[in-house]
Amino acid sequence: MELLPPPTTMYRALRERDSTFEGIFVAGIRTTGIFCRPTCSAKKPAPQNVEFFATPSDALLGGYRPCLRCQPMDPAQPAPALILRLRAEVEKTPSGRITDKELRALEIDPSTARRQFMRHYGMTFQAYHRARRMGLALREVRRGGRVDHAQSESGFESASGFREAFVRIFGQAPTSAKERPALLAERIETPLGVMIAVADDEGLRLLEFADRRATERELRLLRERLRTSIVPGEHRFLEQIRRELGDYFAGRSLEFRTPVAPVGSDFQQRTWQLLRTIPPAETRSYSWMAEQLKIPGARRAVGRANGTNMLCLIIPCHRVIRADGTLCGYGGGLWRKRWLLDHERKFTAQRAA
Repeated sequence: MELLPPPTTMYRALRERDSTFEGIFVAGIRTTGIFCRPTCSAKKPAPQNVEFFATPSDALLGGYRPCLRCQPMDPAQPAPALILRLRAEVEKTPSGRITDKELRALEIDPSTARRQFMRHYGMTFQAYHRARRMGLALREVRRGGRVDHAQSESGFESASGFREAFVRIFGQAPTSAKERPALLAERIETPLGVMIAVADDEGLRLLEFADRRATERELRLLRERLRTSIVPGEHRFLEQIRRELGDYFAGRSLEFRTPVAPVGSDFQQRTWQLLRTIPPAETRSYSWMAEQLKIPGARRAVGRANGTNMLCLIIPCHRVIRADGTLCGYGGGLWRKRWLLDHERKFTAQRAA
């Protein structure tokens, strides 16, 4: 279970509308049944009428609905001011280091920086800066630069220390990295929770909800199969899928055009291609899929292939249900599957009207 600040601290932040706690928690109001951002301008309830959650998804599962005033699930909500400020500080010296002492000199509490980065990026602020620093080193090496130059630019005085850190992060020595481009990853906020997107020049490799148990295993599988590493970074396909997810959840467009490059067997690839032919707001059964693939009776094999899909929403396995019309397993949770189908039907009906 994710640790939260003490309830008294969170209630103070809610009462004072403290923006530094954006992304750290949301507050469920028992008397109204809604949940809010820490900065919501609504009248504050008594402490005994507030329940705190780490994520909007947790609040939804707790039976609360999002506040219409502060819109705590709005995917277009910018990152908290502290996150933006810290990222700007990193970009001033991306190859350097920012110590806790230096953070305090900037009037930033190191523990708050750690918490906010852990919530937004799944890593502490120092780990983010280290990944940024090492990502620059990897880029330098891949461009044919000298290893000793990448070492000095990364702030390492010793060659052995640089090599050890490089291998620990990327799983390979700097001299081997020239031939193996890294996968770039980004965390994207959506109304249903944080998603992780991973891409390279071939296309989008993974798009999954960060809280799925299988997501970490899938990231490891990508690293192993493609014999490369995954680091935070920017890529045109990550920018494109961020825009398309915003359009999808806002109902502006239910189609995805970001190039994809899923990793799987021939059978898995055939299954995933068939899934992409199912239109938004429509559903199909496993039996239908088996017949289309010309392997009648192979419903379980089709189900397993669906379950190994790493491109949530784009390869729409949420549109597959039982032959009797009832919902069946979904890696992101049945509540998400129901929400996605209702969402697609709602906006498809609105456009048809």
